[in-house]
Amino acid sequence: MAGRKVVLVSGTYDVLHAGHIRFFKDARKLGDELVVVIPTDEVARKMKQRMPYLSAAHKAAVISELRAVDRVMIGGDMPPELNFCSIMEKIKPAILAVTVDDRFREVKETACKLTGTQYVTLPKTSAVNGTCSSGLRQKIMAPAATPVRVDLSGGWFDVPLLSRPAARIVNCAITPMMSINEPFYEPGGGVGGSAAWALLHGHDPVEADLASGAGWQDPAVIQETGLCVWQSGVVPRLIIKTPGNILMGRMTLTWTGTPHSTPDLVGKARDYAMIAAAGLAAELAVRTDDYARLCCAVSLTYDAQMSEGMAPIHAGRGCKAMRYCGSGWGGYILRMYDMLGDRKYALERDPDMIAIEPYIKEWA
Repeated sequence: MAGRKVVLVSGTYDVLHAGHIRFFKDARKLGDELVVVIPTDEVARKMKQRMPYLSAAHKAAVISELRAVDRVMIGGDMPPELNFCSIMEKIKPAILAVTVDDRFREVKETACKLTGTQYVTLPKTSAVNGTCSSGLRQKIMAPAATPVRVDLSGGWFDVPLLSRPAARIVNCAITPMMSINEPFYEPGGGVGGSAAWALLHGHDPVEADLASGAGWQDPAVIQETGLCVWQSGVVPRLIIKTPGNILMGRMTLTWTGTPHSTPDLVGKARDYAMIAAAGLAAELAVRTDDYARLCCAVSLTYDAQMSEGMAPIHAGRGCKAMRYCGSGWGGYILRMYDMLGDRKYALERDPDMIAIEPYIKEWA
């Protein structure tokens, strides 16, 4: 209709949520008619580097039912971020509305200059706080249960401030699994429970652990699974992954009764040369599938922990290696046994001891 002030918005809206609806309402207030442009399935695929969760036809049917929306149109222009251009040239909107965090701001402003369209940015406060498509996708894809992990050697070098290129971190995802209804493990135990908890709640566990001042090894191996060797650095870089068969039937955990906090212990003085040597020894053990050598690497890590002043650990019959999990000073104690029967003997005599096994998701 002549004289009507048309407002145009564009987006993939692959997971439609309350923030989108609030944005549509605020955009509609800028004029007399709101046109929502969504890309074709092929354009959306190229834009997101994945297939869209919902087809363009499905999204158009849903969005068109919203009270604030007058029309939904499907754009197929390339490049993907300008899929709405032909439609904008056709309907000549008075306003192109975007959110303040629109990542295609420059190309959209240029398109507006070419068509005489006013570029209007709506503040992010117009969206429902805490609502975003990526967060919803993470929650939808969150697992029902997740393994935790034991770190064997080279820990601390996953903390970005302490990283060194030649260092290695060796760890293993383990069962029993952890779930929201059955957390199983004590908090502050040094087995990656906080990373597992973040993953179960649909958060980015790497981002969560790094933000807390810890390193990335817990979420990295929990999501990768298996017995893994990582290169030290500011981000995870996997070097070796094995099923961890050499650890099958040989590991236990014992709760010390004292939780610890890794961020509180980062600045403590420790023997990093010994820790680095343990990591390299553990890497060689994994490469050669050598359980005895791996136990030696874990024992070297334990020696480094003793040099910090941690309380000595009682080994028990057949215990080949032991160490405090995570940053130590409490948490769980890992014990590794020489013979399969030795672990059984230990479990029979200590009802608080937990039998743990290596976990790899491809074999689950």
